[in-house]
Amino acid sequence: MVQELLTDRPMHPLRVLNWFGRRVRPALAVGLIAAGCSGASRATDADAVDGITGGKADGTAFSTCELDAIVELLNDPTTTEDALRDAGVSSKAASNLVLARPFADAEAVDAVRYVGSSALRSLATLVAGECVGTTPPIEVVFSPASTRAQSHLAKLTQVIRGAKKSIDVAVYSFDDATIRDALGKAVDNGLRVRVVFDEANQDRSDPDGGFSAELEERGIDVRYVNKIMHHKFAIVDGPDSNDDDPTTATLVTGSANWSSAAATRYDENTVFIHGNAELITEFKDEFALLWNNSRDFEWNGGFTHEEASSPNPEEFAEDPTVDVAFTSANFRVYESSSFGPTFSTREGLNTVADALVAFIEKATKSIHIASGHLRSREVAEALIHKHEEDPSIDIRIITDGQEYISYWTNYDQVERLETCLTNAGSDPGKREDCTDNNFLFGYMLSEEHGIDVRYKYYAYRWDYQYADQMHNKYFIIDGEQLATGSYNLSENAEHNTIENMMFLDGKAYPTLVDAFERDFERLWTLGKEEGLYDALLDDVEHGSEPFKIVFDPMTLRWSEVEALKKAILAACPDVNSEPFRLEPAKHQTCFR
Repeated sequence: MVQELLTDRPMHPLRVLNWFGRRVRPALAVGLIAAGCSGASRATDADAVDGITGGKADGTAFSTCELDAIVELLNDPTTTEDALRDAGVSSKAASNLVLARPFADAEAVDAVRYVGSSALRSLATLVAGECVGTTPPIEVVFSPASTRAQSHLAKLTQVIRGAKKSIDVAVYSFDDATIRDALGKAVDNGLRVRVVFDEANQDRSDPDGGFSAELEERGIDVRYVNKIMHHKFAIVDGPDSNDDDPTTATLVTGSANWSSAAATRYDENTVFIHGNAELITEFKDEFALLWNNSRDFEWNGGFTHEEASSPNPEEFAEDPTVDVAFTSANFRVYESSSFGPTFSTREGLNTVADALVAFIEKATKSIHIASGHLRSREVAEALIHKHEEDPSIDIRIITDGQEYISYWTNYDQVERLETCLTNAGSDPGKREDCTDNNFLFGYMLSEEHGIDVRYKYYAYRWDYQYADQMHNKYFIIDGEQLATGSYNLSENAEHNTIENMMFLDGKAYPTLVDAFERDFERLWTLGKEEGLYDALLDDVEHGSEPFKIVFDPMTLRWSEVEALKKAILAACPDVNSEPFRLEPAKHQTCFR
């Protein structure tokens, strides 16, 4: 019955343009992290590398030239601790590097205590002039990091500080003071800095102006759109016309907001892409669409709104290894006489969901998904269809604990869907409203269709104040194709929110895809090796008072979550009382 209800209307036809994006964007073909080196002592050919595999800097992306140059720099006896510290290497790492030399290779450098991806990025800045990239690098930074210095925020700050002419930002949540100051410094140095900021829509009602006012007081022009602006991207030195070279620009995008929680608490990813003409012009075009149809934050009155421009994509050769889809294709834009530029939903479009369905259909061996939400009907149906078509395909999904629902909650949502469809009759618009109504698919996929779904679980009751969220939004197909971006798997994301999903071919980007696969496997077994689940269950049933109902994160099956919740409720009936429900952050432990 449930599946019949959810397939009441057929899936939308798949519009496969280039890969799956809403617009076909030709671009210069690029690889992952190949680079050439200049100078008498360095090779001039492009040598593809896998960065550093394993160790503390696993997943970082440097060319062979850069890694060789770092080793040579550190082995040079004239390289002092002070010079390393001045480049941003921590004092402990700098001291240990000098003591440990000479080094045979970059892996030996990475093995030094206190040396990881952050230190290597700082070292790379010292040798940047020695290596001229013939193919731009791509690097991913995963959260949570132990400290800000090891996080995407530190890498992003470094990229911003290296800007030469402009910085365009579209971001949902942003409260990092160091990045704010780096953007302000860029303005002081004569660079153009523009920010489309979702929170500006709320900050304009704050007498103090919130963080948006802090940005504008640093000379940064802040604007907002009338929809939820959920992107998390920045374009540094992006092209404004066909005369500008997009291969000198850097794109930063992913699931992570620019906040401390995204850096050190949530599971996130942030991808740094240098010089990919297609992706940079796609995102530049998206920024121009948002900026040119935005509304002024109107804080200090010091900015004159100027239209954003983007280059003509026809100027670039086609790159079949990348594509991107934006939910902005689901909206029309018009000028409201009362409110100004306005984005309005165009019915019947599911641009990103359709792209993801096409992506899923490509799978022959495996589908690995890490997503904070699991509420997209189109994606759920595609997964069910693929599983029934070929049960041997390894379909595994990790989602956040807030997606867990009990048998009875699932029964209730199905009943509500049945009632809604009955009342809608044959009206297609009303029926679509019914099936788009925030249905949680985790229970259905695992308990009714046998697809392996696990929840990142960390609390009896979800609350944003303490939630260590699984906030990624990525798909890996057959270990060879990657999709990642800001897009939540929900109807709300598709039709009420400005989102993106980027697609990359693993044949051109093997190291990047491998890094995501390793992150997925880490999440899949989170807490297993430490025995967190059994220890917590034992403490709930037999331990001392009080016991935790907000606890270290672990990845659990539905049956394990169900058993844990029942044990907590049996040991502490107060857990469902009004004080616990209304103020969960004040009730993180419980007495029997």
